Amino acid sequence: MKNENVGFRSWYYFRMGWGTYFAFIFAAINTLTVTYFLAIENYPVLSAIFPNFFQYILIISSIGVPLLIIVGYVHYKRTVAFKSEIDIVLESNPYQRRNVVNISLILESILRTNQLLLKLSKNEKLSETEVGEINSKIDEISKFVNSRTFKNTSDMQYLQKNVRDV
Repeated sequence: MKNENVGFRSWYYFRMGWGTYFAFIFAAINTLTVTYFLAIENYPVLSAIFPNFFQYILIISSIGVPLLIIVGYVHYKRTVAFKSEIDIVLESNPYQRRNVVNISLILESILRTNQLLLKLSKNEKLSETEVGEINSKIDEISKFVNSRTFKNTSDMQYLQKNVRDV
């Protein structure tokens, strides 16, 4: 990997830092400040529940943090939202897509190799059909690997055909 795109790399790091850390902190501080000083202070009923800004922060944080943890957990584990995000990453990122395809090819090859090793360990000979299947698979994988690029759709087609239930 060459560092010829220093500007774009820096822009990416900036966006990740801003979006992950600073924007979150600024938004939290802004929300707490605005809601307290524009809403809570002006209503005596709410002022009785939240007598000062510090107690407001403690109460809201003790409710908000666990609630947001639950929302994050549900997002990743209980809904199709995260699966959709990963699908988009695979569709738009050829490097990530290539990793998934390579792992699939490797696992398929290892499984077949282990099956043949078990047969050979029992002193059984490989049939001509099995040898032909192995050679055919080697040719198929070699042809696929040599024909694909990061710009063509070979990896995506492989994913749709062999990995995902599309």
